[in-house]
Amino acid sequence: MSKASVVLGCFYGDEGKGRTTDHLAQFADVSVRATGGNNAGHTIYVNGVKFAMRLIPSGILSNKTIAVISNGVVLDPKVLLGEIEMLKSHGIDVDKFLKISDKAHIIFPYHTHLDVMLENKRKNKIGTTKNGIGPAYCDKYERCGIRLEDMYKADFEENVRHLVTVKNELLEMAGEPLCDADEIVALYKGYAEALKPYMCDTVILLHKYLKEDKFVVVEGAQATLLDIDFGSYPFVTSSNPTIGGILTGTGLSARDIGDVYGAIKAYSSRVGEGPYVTELMDATGDRIRELGHEYGTVTKRPRRCGWLDLVALKYAIDINGINYINLNHLDTIGQFDIFKACVAYEVNGTVTTDFTTNEDFLKAAKPVYKEFKGGFGDISQCKTFEDLPEDARTYINFIEEYTGTMVKLIGTGADRENMIVR
Repeated sequence: MSKASVVLGCFYGDEGKGRTTDHLAQFADVSVRATGGNNAGHTIYVNGVKFAMRLIPSGILSNKTIAVISNGVVLDPKVLLGEIEMLKSHGIDVDKFLKISDKAHIIFPYHTHLDVMLENKRKNKIGTTKNGIGPAYCDKYERCGIRLEDMYKADFEENVRHLVTVKNELLEMAGEPLCDADEIVALYKGYAEALKPYMCDTVILLHKYLKEDKFVVVEGAQATLLDIDFGSYPFVTSSNPTIGGILTGTGLSARDIGDVYGAIKAYSSRVGEGPYVTELMDATGDRIRELGHEYGTVTKRPRRCGWLDLVALKYAIDINGINYINLNHLDTIGQFDIFKACVAYEVNGTVTTDFTTNEDFLKAAKPVYKEFKGGFGDISQCKTFEDLPEDARTYINFIEEYTGTMVKLIGTGADRENMIVR
């Protein structure tokens, strides 16, 4: 019986999880998306073609890997069907490889309207993508959500009309545009028909695959410091993109988990509001953004950028049980003559290497940096760790020594082939 490998983000998302998954998917039988919705995206380059994946596991790009959207995901059918058509246009056999959980919750237009309304009325903005993710999860836990399997029940139309009435009352009180029940019912009946061939009980399916000794890769969405419990609350996402969310979002158990890969960049970035200790609000931060093309896959928003935070990385490793690091954008940071990494925080006169998401702590924290030499030159053709310049190897060795975790995958460029595997 095999164990599932898991790919998670260590910071605020956009660390290159898709690249790790894409690499593993070349050998995987099954690729799984466990949490989040179309507020997250994985950008993959295959043979020079850019794929912005928002819901379907990026492992499907191998065109031989079964792609599973499991129960922990919230689905916007319009976005999902658009992604299906995009993949088909590139020759991906989606009908053969895509499986969607019957227990995945569905995003409706009223979720999006409520998301916009709530963000606009917040005293302190969270930075939501306004795609309806949070309100859909709220309905899930309030136990009035509609799952994929519910779209085929006799009372589907009745339930939708009731929920539209309830949500419209909230929207009306806030002076927001109302939803049209007739339009939603007609639209979502069409979506249901289109999605039906892909629906199954993915919990049964995944356990079956493991018992058949298949190689299963679970790809996380968002990242550790955006976790609803362990991130910098309230500036977080609406689900658990840490290892616990992988279990509840798939139905796998702790004994089913094997290797856990933590994706990071050789620097750091964040989208949206919230504390960010190593952020550089100057020309250096701007240069990192431009060199790394740091703009949101889904939103196109410019990302906040800064140096790598090794204090926060140790926290992510502890939370998730990470045993391998995937370091991306080594080529980007190598374009600086000198760059830095945060090795401790100075908080009210005390130096610490302990991380906590307490907002007052993070606001008071000042990064303590260690400098490294850059100027790596073109490393895109390096095939082994030994091929890398000495200063690049020094940086990687320090990360390993500081965290006690092996850097197994090293991203040296934008293409799929620009990856060193140790």
